[in-house]
Amino acid sequence: MAGGRSRNLVLGVVVSTLVLSGCSQLQRNDVGPGGVPLENYTAEQIFERGEYELDRKSSKQAAFYFGEVERLYPYSDWAKRALIMQAYALHQNKQYDEARAAAQRFIDFYPADDDAAYAQYLLALSYYDQIELVGRDQGLTFQALQALRAVIERYPDSEYARSSILKFDLAFDHLAGKEMEIGRYYLKRDHFGAAISRFRVVVEDFQTTTHTPEALHRLIEAYLSLGLTQEAQTAGAILGYNYQSTKWYEDSYALLTGQGLEPRVFDDNWLGAVYRQMVKGEWL
Repeated sequence: MAGGRSRNLVLGVVVSTLVLSGCSQLQRNDVGPGGVPLENYTAEQIFERGEYELDRKSSKQAAFYFGEVERLYPYSDWAKRALIMQAYALHQNKQYDEARAAAQRFIDFYPADDDAAYAQYLLALSYYDQIELVGRDQGLTFQALQALRAVIERYPDSEYARSSILKFDLAFDHLAGKEMEIGRYYLKRDHFGAAISRFRVVVEDFQTTTHTPEALHRLIEAYLSLGLTQEAQTAGAILGYNYQSTKWYEDSYALLTGQGLEPRVFDDNWLGAVYRQMVKGEWL
């Protein structure tokens, strides 16, 4: 009799929630601890509850239910589906470490699955979406670049490859921007050697970013302040060849001519090597 009442209670809950939702077999907020034990539900029912929580923008609760599918039915197809959804829900809730861990588990357990590309993409996003939060610590930016490259190289034909390429370029640009920020800080305080080292990193290692023209201009400012005119002139020559239409070239040209100089290449400094690479296309 007790068992029959228990089964009837469970059935009643399911029926009532079906009526309320029309799209999910589990709708009651008290399902789980304090309500009907989740062990009484199928993997599909718990999975649908997770989807319902996602629909109502409750990503934390959704992650919980997807995690319960994996816990209660670890070897089922629903567990596989729940794991990738758990990674997504955790990411939506900005639980980046946990999202990354769930995505990595999916990649480890199901490397040949169709959703493996998406798991790798989620893993990359768990780094990428924190870039603006990390201040001057760029470790996560480097990790984002590595993870995005993994998507591009392992899944070049996937729908996530194009987005990863765009985000890779933005993350790369972000690194260059941080170097510029620090370089400008030193330049304003007349720490010319420290400033030059930062701008040099941008010119040598981040040539494809949007920050290169300004980096060359700032190098001209720093070198002129130190009286190193040949380096300043060479930087001006690179600007003239590659970025003549930018305001940075106009400002740099005015700086040089104001001191009786003109853009000109001198090969006996590091910028001469950069000129040969950027303008002449020589591999050094």
